[in-house]
Amino acid sequence: MNIEKTHWGLTETSPSLPARWYYDPAHYAQELTAIWQRHWLYVCHGSEIAAPQSFRTMEVGDQNIVVLRSGDGKPRAFHNSCRHRGSVICTRRQGRLASKLLVCPYHQWSYAADDGRLVRTTSVIEPDNFDKADYGLFPLAVAEWRGCIFIHFDPTATFGDGVFGRSTERIANYPLEDMVVAATWSKVMECNWKTFWENFNECLHCPNVHPELSSLVPVYSRRISNPRDALGWEERINDPDPKYRGGLRAGAETWSSDGSAQHHIIESLSEDDLAAGQKYVSSYPGVFIGAYADHLRTVRILPMGPEKTEIVAEWLLPKATAEDPAYDRSRIVDFAILVMQQDAAACELNQKGLHAAPLEAGVLMPEEHWVKDFQDWVRKSLGE
Repeated sequence: MNIEKTHWGLTETSPSLPARWYYDPAHYAQELTAIWQRHWLYVCHGSEIAAPQSFRTMEVGDQNIVVLRSGDGKPRAFHNSCRHRGSVICTRRQGRLASKLLVCPYHQWSYAADDGRLVRTTSVIEPDNFDKADYGLFPLAVAEWRGCIFIHFDPTATFGDGVFGRSTERIANYPLEDMVVAATWSKVMECNWKTFWENFNECLHCPNVHPELSSLVPVYSRRISNPRDALGWEERINDPDPKYRGGLRAGAETWSSDGSAQHHIIESLSEDDLAAGQKYVSSYPGVFIGAYADHLRTVRILPMGPEKTEIVAEWLLPKATAEDPAYDRSRIVDFAILVMQQDAAACELNQKGLHAAPLEAGVLMPEEHWVKDFQDWVRKSLGE
């Protein structure tokens, strides 16, 4: 069925993705190859591996990756697999190498951290037909965009237009590259990764799932994410009530437990930035960035199985804010965790219901045009 998006939403119902796509192991394996290994994936903010030889590991499905800061200050990424017989090399989630070498804990083959070349083996002799140059670590492409580190499984991939679904000019006034990670939080959700993104892309669930958030962002109480998602939005676009114009409730400044930015509004923000209350940019399939008056929040997801997804959040603050003892970061952290916990619970409920034997697919309603866009992106990525 053809769908047309008007100025406010979908004009016809549309079938959702097939229900089995959310739990079928064979389809999950197809998505790992066709989607997760063919798009840029967010790793972490660069400040988390700022020192030379510091590293992070991450698992994308069954692929284990190590990302590190080399001696020249540039990030590098490799498959975390020894070329001898395949052992994992870095066993910790994060840390700092003892030297400029990556050393396999199994048989101690050693690789240069700067370029992954094999430096030495531990065999008594090396056969005449053995050339170290043929056994370097498998590289991945790496990009550091505004202080954020991304990887791509294709080592020849180029970071550029199309990585983000919407223009990153929306957050151009935020000093993203100069901020530091003030807190992190992670959770394993019992749901498919697509279930997470579909929940992110609609607010039909907001009033009953997020009462606290709907109070802070009144337009969410109308089950929409943007004033223009409502039928007849033109008639009230100049209404000063945030329930109709968007933005935060009167007196609120940021996403926090009390709405206060604690006198730490980011100086480079414009009046339009502050009036918006929150701005988002996303990069499918792995991350979205939320921008608020006093902080940024990255939310990364990684697939752990057909019905298991890891979510990791980072709260980014200007250095001066992070170092100010009067700034209570728990206000922004606890509020966002509450919202993410509520989303996780909703996603897990949704996931369980997808197993209903008669269910072939769900249905999308007018307000779910961003869900439709995401599902079309999935179909396109799979060549459907």
